[in-house]
Amino acid sequence: MKLVYFASVREQLGTDEEQLELPAGVDTLADLIAWLRSERGEPWESVLGNPRLLCAVNQEMSTQDAAITQSDEVAFFPPVTGG
Repeated sequence: MKLVYFASVREQLGTDEEQLELPAGVDTLADLIAWLRSERGEPWESVLGNPRLLCAVNQEMSTQDAAITQSDEVAFFPPVTGG
């Protein structure tokens, strides 16, 4: 699975993308986020724990109940702000 991080998410995590072997039992975006937060600790826990975090699966905006597979690309975006 390819994970991609954008904008302030990228800056806070210190990486722009990575390849990940999807762990057993991780079937949704929510599962993936929970796994990353528990396995990696801070800053992953707080960055990915933001309830307004935006996610996309295969370049389509998705909710955290979206199903994911090993062949997917998952992207994480900070909340959108206006001005």
